[in-house]
Amino acid sequence: MAFKGWSDEAVKFFEGLEIDNSKAYWQAHKKVYDEQVRRPMDELLNELAEEFGEGKIFRSNRDIRFSLDKSPYKTNIAGTLSKGGYISFSAEALGVGSGMYMPMPDQLERLRRAIADDRAGRALEKLVAKVRVDGIDVSAHEELKTAPKGYPKDHPRIELLRMKGLITWKQWPLAAWTRSAKAKDRIVDVLHAAKPINKWLDTHVGETTMSMERR
Repeated sequence: MAFKGWSDEAVKFFEGLEIDNSKAYWQAHKKVYDEQVRRPMDELLNELAEEFGEGKIFRSNRDIRFSLDKSPYKTNIAGTLSKGGYISFSAEALGVGSGMYMPMPDQLERLRRAIADDRAGRALEKLVAKVRVDGIDVSAHEELKTAPKGYPKDHPRIELLRMKGLITWKQWPLAAWTRSAKAKDRIVDVLHAAKPINKWLDTHVGETTMSMERR
Protein backbone atom coordinates (compact mmCIF):
# COMPACT_ATOMS: atom_id res chain seq x y z
CA MET A 1 0.00 0.00 0.00
CA ALA A 2 1.06 3.59 -0.60
CA PHE A 3 2.02 5.88 2.25
CA LYS A 4 -0.87 8.17 3.20
CA GLY A 5 0.40 9.77 6.39
CA TRP A 6 -0.53 8.98 9.98
CA SER A 7 -4.15 8.88 11.07
CA ASP A 8 -5.90 10.39 14.08
CA GLU A 9 -5.89 6.88 15.54
CA ALA A 10 -2.08 6.90 15.49
CA VAL A 11 -2.04 10.18 17.39
CA LYS A 12 -4.56 8.89 19.92
CA PHE A 13 -2.45 5.75 20.39
CA PHE A 14 0.55 7.79 21.48
CA GLU A 15 -1.56 10.15 23.59
CA GLY A 16 -2.87 7.12 25.45
CA LEU A 17 0.62 5.65 25.80
CA GLU A 18 1.88 8.87 27.36
CA ILE A 19 -0.85 8.58 29.99
CA ASP A 20 -0.56 4.83 30.54
CA ASN A 21 2.90 3.60 29.57
CA SER A 22 2.30 0.00 30.57
CA LYS A 23 2.46 -3.46 29.08
CA ALA A 24 -1.29 -3.78 29.60
CA TYR A 25 -2.00 -0.69 27.48
CA TRP A 26 0.45 -1.78 24.81
CA GLN A 27 -1.02 -5.25 24.47
CA ALA A 28 -4.58 -3.92 24.45
CA HIS A 29 -3.74 -1.47 21.64
CA LYS A 30 -1.10 -3.41 19.71
CA LYS A 31 -3.36 -3.82 16.68
CA VAL A 32 -3.71 -0.03 16.48
CA TYR A 33 0.07 0.33 16.71
CA ASP A 34 0.67 -2.27 14.00
CA GLU A 35 -1.89 -0.89 11.55
CA GLN A 36 -1.96 2.86 12.25
CA VAL A 37 1.57 3.59 13.48
CA ARG A 38 4.06 1.01 12.23
CA ARG A 39 2.47 0.24 8.85
CA PRO A 40 2.63 3.89 7.64
CA MET A 41 6.29 4.07 8.70
CA ASP A 42 7.02 0.84 6.81
CA GLU A 43 5.26 2.23 3.74
CA LEU A 44 7.15 5.52 3.97
CA LEU A 45 10.56 3.89 4.35
CA ASN A 46 9.84 1.54 1.45
CA GLU A 47 8.97 4.48 -0.80
CA LEU A 48 12.12 6.35 0.22
CA ALA A 49 14.46 3.37 -0.08
CA GLU A 50 15.35 3.73 -3.76
CA GLU A 51 16.85 7.20 -3.26
CA PHE A 52 17.84 7.22 0.41
CA GLY A 53 18.66 3.60 1.17
CA GLU A 54 17.17 0.74 3.10
CA GLY A 55 14.94 1.68 6.00
CA LYS A 56 15.01 0.32 9.53
CA ILE A 57 12.48 0.95 12.30
CA PHE A 58 13.75 1.27 15.86
CA ARG A 59 12.33 -1.09 18.45
CA SER A 60 9.44 0.26 20.51
CA ASN A 61 10.87 -0.80 23.88
CA ARG A 62 13.03 1.65 25.78
CA ASP A 63 16.42 0.65 27.20
CA ILE A 64 15.74 1.23 30.89
CA ARG A 65 18.86 -0.47 32.31
CA PHE A 66 20.60 2.78 33.21
CA SER A 67 17.62 5.13 33.30
CA LEU A 68 15.70 6.47 36.28
CA ASP A 69 12.63 6.53 34.06
CA LYS A 70 11.42 2.93 33.90
CA SER A 71 8.63 3.54 31.38
CA PRO A 72 8.88 0.49 29.11
CA TYR A 73 7.81 2.03 25.78
CA LYS A 74 8.93 4.90 23.58
CA THR A 75 6.27 7.50 22.91
CA ASN A 76 7.31 7.89 19.28
CA ILE A 77 8.12 5.71 16.31
CA ALA A 78 11.39 6.34 14.50
CA GLY A 79 13.20 4.94 11.52
CA THR A 80 16.50 5.44 9.72
CA LEU A 81 17.60 5.30 6.09
CA SER A 82 20.95 3.69 5.26
CA LYS A 83 22.08 6.52 2.95
CA GLY A 84 21.30 9.16 5.53
CA GLY A 85 18.05 10.06 7.22
CA TYR A 86 16.09 9.82 10.48
CA ILE A 87 12.31 10.16 10.76
CA SER A 88 10.25 10.41 13.95
CA PHE A 89 6.50 10.57 14.54
CA SER A 90 4.75 11.16 17.87
CA ALA A 91 1.54 12.66 19.22
CA GLU A 92 3.20 16.09 19.15
CA ALA A 93 5.29 16.28 15.99
CA LEU A 94 6.77 14.86 12.82
CA GLY A 95 10.53 15.29 12.56
CA VAL A 96 13.21 14.48 10.00
CA GLY A 97 16.97 14.82 10.23
CA SER A 98 20.24 13.76 8.71
CA GLY A 99 23.95 14.11 9.33
CA MET A 100 26.47 12.94 11.91
CA TYR A 101 24.71 12.41 15.24
CA MET A 102 27.38 10.92 17.52
CA PRO A 103 30.74 10.84 15.72
CA MET A 104 33.52 8.62 16.98
CA PRO A 105 36.55 10.40 18.44
CA ASP A 106 38.55 10.18 15.19
CA GLN A 107 35.60 11.56 13.22
CA LEU A 108 35.09 14.40 15.68
CA GLU A 109 38.76 15.32 15.41
CA ARG A 110 38.53 15.44 11.60
CA LEU A 111 35.28 17.39 11.78
CA ARG A 112 36.87 20.07 13.93
CA ARG A 113 39.96 20.30 11.75
CA ALA A 114 37.80 20.74 8.66
CA ILE A 115 35.64 23.40 10.31
CA ALA A 116 38.77 25.29 11.38
CA ASP A 117 40.29 25.07 7.90
CA ASP A 118 39.64 28.28 5.98
CA ARG A 119 38.56 26.68 2.73
CA ALA A 120 36.58 23.72 4.03
CA GLY A 121 35.17 25.62 6.99
CA ARG A 122 33.93 28.52 4.91
CA ALA A 123 32.30 26.11 2.48
CA LEU A 124 30.42 24.45 5.35
CA GLU A 125 29.45 27.84 6.76
CA LYS A 126 27.75 28.72 3.46
CA LEU A 127 25.92 25.38 3.34
CA VAL A 128 24.68 25.80 6.91
CA ALA A 129 23.48 29.35 6.20
CA LYS A 130 21.55 28.15 3.15
CA VAL A 131 19.56 25.44 4.92
CA ARG A 132 18.85 27.72 7.87
CA VAL A 133 17.28 30.23 5.48
CA ASP A 134 14.94 27.40 4.48
CA GLY A 135 13.93 26.94 8.12
CA ILE A 136 16.03 23.85 8.76
CA ASP A 137 18.00 23.72 11.98
CA VAL A 138 21.67 22.78 12.10
CA SER A 139 22.87 21.67 15.51
CA ALA A 140 24.29 18.71 17.46
CA HIS A 141 23.10 16.36 20.18
CA GLU A 142 25.66 17.98 22.48
CA GLU A 143 27.64 21.22 22.42
CA LEU A 144 30.63 22.43 24.38
CA LYS A 145 30.26 25.61 26.43
CA THR A 146 33.55 26.89 25.10
CA ALA A 147 36.05 26.14 22.35
CA PRO A 148 37.42 22.58 22.14
CA LYS A 149 40.98 22.15 23.34
CA GLY A 150 43.50 23.55 20.89
CA TYR A 151 41.11 25.97 19.17
CA PRO A 152 40.79 29.72 19.89
CA LYS A 153 37.67 30.94 21.65
CA ASP A 154 37.32 33.75 19.12
CA HIS A 155 37.47 31.51 16.06
CA PRO A 156 35.11 32.86 13.35
CA ARG A 157 33.31 29.49 13.25
CA ILE A 158 33.26 28.89 16.99
CA GLU A 159 29.55 27.97 16.93
CA LEU A 160 30.27 25.03 14.64
CA LEU A 161 33.46 24.09 16.49
CA ARG A 162 31.56 23.71 19.77
CA MET A 163 29.21 21.14 18.24
CA LYS A 164 29.97 17.49 18.96
CA GLY A 165 28.48 16.37 15.67
CA LEU A 166 26.51 18.01 12.87
CA ILE A 167 22.81 17.42 12.28
CA THR A 168 20.26 18.97 9.96
CA TRP A 169 16.82 18.80 11.57
CA LYS A 170 13.28 19.95 10.82
CA GLN A 171 10.24 19.35 13.02
CA TRP A 172 6.61 20.24 12.42
CA PRO A 173 3.63 20.19 14.76
CA LEU A 174 0.96 17.80 13.56
CA ALA A 175 -1.46 19.23 11.01
CA ALA A 176 -3.87 18.08 8.32
CA TRP A 177 -0.98 17.42 5.89
CA THR A 178 0.70 14.96 8.29
CA ARG A 179 -2.39 12.79 7.79
CA SER A 180 -1.74 12.63 4.05
CA ALA A 181 0.90 11.68 1.48
CA LYS A 182 2.10 15.30 1.60
CA ALA A 183 4.07 14.32 4.70
CA LYS A 184 6.46 12.38 2.46
CA ASP A 185 6.96 15.38 0.20
CA ARG A 186 8.07 17.56 3.11
CA ILE A 187 10.36 14.85 4.43
CA VAL A 188 11.97 14.45 1.01
CA ASP A 189 12.47 18.23 0.75
CA VAL A 190 14.47 18.23 3.99
CA LEU A 191 16.51 15.18 3.01
CA HIS A 192 17.35 16.83 -0.32
CA ALA A 193 18.35 20.05 1.45
CA ALA A 194 20.64 18.05 3.76
CA LYS A 195 22.50 16.34 0.91
CA PRO A 196 25.17 19.05 0.37
CA ILE A 197 26.07 19.03 4.07
CA ASN A 198 26.17 15.24 4.09
CA LYS A 199 28.45 15.33 1.06
CA TRP A 200 30.72 17.77 2.90
CA LEU A 201 30.81 15.37 5.87
CA ASP A 202 31.63 12.43 3.59
CA THR A 203 34.46 14.38 1.99
CA HIS A 204 36.05 15.92 5.07
CA VAL A 205 35.14 13.49 7.87
CA GLY A 206 34.24 10.09 6.42
CA GLU A 207 33.80 6.80 8.23
CA THR A 208 35.49 5.97 11.50
CA THR A 209 38.69 3.93 11.41
CA MET A 210 38.68 3.11 15.12
CA SER A 211 37.22 -0.38 14.78
CA MET A 212 39.93 -1.23 12.27
CA GLU A 213 42.64 0.05 14.60
CA ARG A 214 41.41 -2.18 17.40
CA ARG A 215 41.74 -5.42 15.37
